[in-house]
Amino acid sequence: MNRARNTVRLTEVPQPVTDEREEILAGLRDRPKHVSPKFFYDERGSQLFEEICEQPEYYPTRTELDIMEDNLDEMANLLGTAVSLIEYGSGSSTKTRLLLDQLQDPAAYVPVDISKEHLASTAEQLAADYPDLEVLPVCTDFTKPFPLPVPSRAGARNVVYFPGSTIGNFNIDEAVGLMKVMRGEAGDRGGLLIGVDLVKARDVLERAYNDAAGVTAEFNLNLLCRLNREHDADFELENFRHEAIYDEQHQCIEMRLIAQDEQTVQVGNESFEFEEGEALVTEHSHKFTVDQFAELAARAGFELRKVWTDDAELFSVQYLDAA
Repeated sequence: MNRARNTVRLTEVPQPVTDEREEILAGLRDRPKHVSPKFFYDERGSQLFEEICEQPEYYPTRTELDIMEDNLDEMANLLGTAVSLIEYGSGSSTKTRLLLDQLQDPAAYVPVDISKEHLASTAEQLAADYPDLEVLPVCTDFTKPFPLPVPSRAGARNVVYFPGSTIGNFNIDEAVGLMKVMRGEAGDRGGLLIGVDLVKARDVLERAYNDAAGVTAEFNLNLLCRLNREHDADFELENFRHEAIYDEQHQCIEMRLIAQDEQTVQVGNESFEFEEGEALVTEHSHKFTVDQFAELAARAGFELRKVWTDDAELFSVQYLDAA
């Protein structure tokens, strides 16, 4: 039976270009210079990230998939019947499909992503493959509160789904702030199902972010392409090289673009001087122990209910209730 709900209705909550430009300029004025990792995800960046996930050194994606496949029944039972699933950073939806296949009569699926083209394509594919599921994509910067679209059928509860290890891309205060946004979207009866990367050996981590095929390097440099295209910048890509190192003190990978020589870069109406060897920081990826993440989540109003890990304890999937 064809129903109106099978037609994807995309909601766009754009951030003004002037606000994005000012955010970029503020990061370049700072020391060390930095740009938010959210600017990775134009259409090409999203495609490159999917390629990263397929690299043999990059353990998070395949490990999380294994964890989910081994524990789907228990995850679905905790999420409950007629749930509205709100996914932050929806990506290619491979893990989402596993979850949707297991959920009992889900009321709606709300993928939220900053890359409009990638989001629209994924949402259309899901709507075609799940004709009884209302798919309501939202294109926005999910680090800030946003209005949820109203589904045709009210769900029993909202559960935010945040797979991968993206929560680690934020510093501690930012991560708490983002999880407070999630807590608001989930509501008082809601929950959070989230992927959390765990602390492990330096060599495993540095290999994962410096793959031999150079896909992560291309992904990192693509950020400069986007700044050139969308924000009137004139970065010369050949003047920068990719680097990712593990900071044991802060339990995080720091991804950088290293200036190969002295140079001046124009962004909008401002000029920025780079010294030879100077780093432009593009991403931090924090790693956690289970106890550390439980404390973080508690600050945002969530209570840890269940943790699933692989045998080697490389990665975890965690379920939390609204406290």
